[in-house]
Amino acid sequence: MEIVCSIDAQFSDQITALLKPPPPQEKYFEELLATRQCDGLKVKPTPHYGKGVYAETDFKEEQLVLKDQMLAGAQHSSNKVDCLVCSYCFCFVGSIELQIGRKLYLEQLGVSPHDECRMQKDCYNFDASVDEDDSDVEDQQASGECSSSPSKDKISLPKDVVESLFNGEMQLPYSEKFSLPPIVSCPGGCKENYYCSKSCAEADWESFHSLLCTGEGSKSLSTKALQKFIEHANDTNDIFLLAAKVISFTILRHKKLKESRHEGKGKQVISESIDFSLLGEAWRPVSMGYKRRWWDCIALPADVDGSDEASFRMQMKELALTSLQLLKEAIFDEECQPLFSLEIYGNIIGMFELNNLERLSKPQSLSWMLLVMTIQFVVKDRDGQATIIALQPIAKGEEITISYIDEDLPFEERQALLADYGFRCGCSKCLGET
Repeated sequence: MEIVCSIDAQFSDQITALLKPPPPQEKYFEELLATRQCDGLKVKPTPHYGKGVYAETDFKEEQLVLKDQMLAGAQHSSNKVDCLVCSYCFCFVGSIELQIGRKLYLEQLGVSPHDECRMQKDCYNFDASVDEDDSDVEDQQASGECSSSPSKDKISLPKDVVESLFNGEMQLPYSEKFSLPPIVSCPGGCKENYYCSKSCAEADWESFHSLLCTGEGSKSLSTKALQKFIEHANDTNDIFLLAAKVISFTILRHKKLKESRHEGKGKQVISESIDFSLLGEAWRPVSMGYKRRWWDCIALPADVDGSDEASFRMQMKELALTSLQLLKEAIFDEECQPLFSLEIYGNIIGMFELNNLERLSKPQSLSWMLLVMTIQFVVKDRDGQATIIALQPIAKGEEITISYIDEDLPFEERQALLADYGFRCGCSKCLGET
């Protein structure tokens, strides 16, 4: 059965243009590198896989190569029971005691990844006393969309001990030496996003969250529809949440560009062609990422027979369409209609499938960084940025690459993991083991 999205047919030419990176790419990356204060790197086209990052100078082992800010990121829903982090830069917040008490409390609830409603109810009914300054900490328990069930091998602490940790009555030895930033609430009043600072809260609101907030201050068309979208993503694939952030990011950039242009032209009417040029400019950072349709590039699971591949990929396409329809009800923007095409949505999801830094950061998160993903280094994520350190000397002119997997795994396991990224490795180690 053919899956049809009316926006795809209506804006086919514009969608094709959005999915084609605008020239000149090299100039764009030069400007981006300049903002990162990295003079020793250059992004250049490659004959086999689009573009790569090359050393313009020699790098010593353990030398800083680059710090790159993520364009969009999200904490895995399944990880939210393990730690409470800033929703923008993903640093830990609160206190050591809160982090431990919160994790133990949620584990004692025995909440599974699909028991969000029960977890919210139980968390709100938590009867430990909470100081007025920590009221948002208790509310935050309702923000986790999913968690893991407790292990039978674990020894449960008494409830009063967990409560004492949770509400700050108990202080662990030396915890004062590892202070964490205080928790800042969402500007829109939702109980899902919390921050390490007012600046992070404001940056997230302006860049993403104002359209994706479920609180009273949300700028979405319908917080009820938005909640349905979030629930669907948590029940199926939380990569949809990241795709929504990209669309929200582009819509909000478009609004800012339009306001800026109106300031210079008064109330002059802007033609449709100029409107689309604004959308293209708003989309420009995303246009630079390598993309394929999600349902075409996702690796076939081991438990799916090859004869069922076509059916599997059609199911993934249907899943994406359902998610898109829910998102459209929540944040649709008439002036950004092409963003709500299935083709654009599928390519955004595919971009994350092929490029995300899922296994390289703690807490577990999905993220996409413009330069890192066009990049022999290790990634350390301490402040929402990828801090890239050379694992070995890198000579001038050499391409700077990243290992997506554990290189100590057996050959077949390495290749199976790389299938998620759509390529088969041809490095000297892999070639020597074939």
